[in-house]
Amino acid sequence: MTDSPSRPRSAAVWLGILLRQFPELSQELAPSRTAAPSPTGRATRSAPGTAIRLFVSDTIRDITDGVIELEEAVCEKLRTPRPRRGTVEQRLTRLIGLLDRASADPVLAEHIRAEARRMARRCSLALGEAEAPVRVRGRCEHCGSVSLRVFPQREAVLCVNPGCRCGNASCACRTDAGHRHSWARAEWLDPAEAPAAEELGGTR
Repeated sequence: MTDSPSRPRSAAVWLGILLRQFPELSQELAPSRTAAPSPTGRATRSAPGTAIRLFVSDTIRDITDGVIELEEAVCEKLRTPRPRRGTVEQRLTRLIGLLDRASADPVLAEHIRAEARRMARRCSLALGEAEAPVRVRGRCEHCGSVSLRVFPQREAVLCVNPGCRCGNASCACRTDAGHRHSWARAEWLDPAEAPAAEELGGTR
């Protein structure tokens, strides 16, 4: 996803992504369904699953603190009353409602956009870690690397090559080290690429 030239609109996109994905983080904290038996006969969580849940837990705390701090900073800058207590989702909704006013201050608008993008990327990364990617055949159209990975549950394909850069000067891959190009499954697949399509279908 690339940012639009309009900063407030771009901030709205990132805040919207965060608003949609943040509740999914709590679901990732549920114990793994596949557990290895311990010497006592009891099921225990695997180390990778535990590490993922710790990462998700840290992400929830980071985003929660970040959203609170961002809303308080925006309200202070706009000279509005101190924000009421609320859930992360409620605070995000209120922040989206303040974007029009914030657009009058380019510095503030850019700060909102940058923070919203950072937190949305962190959230997406945590969800991506929880959903194991599957390697697929084919090369990235931008870098030519065999670094395409599919996330079956989200029906999305990502290029995981950290050096990948596209030809779009406004794309976030040129300014954000954490940005990765992604395609929806239907958008990425070409009717002529039957082997890749079969491999994608086999991950379901």
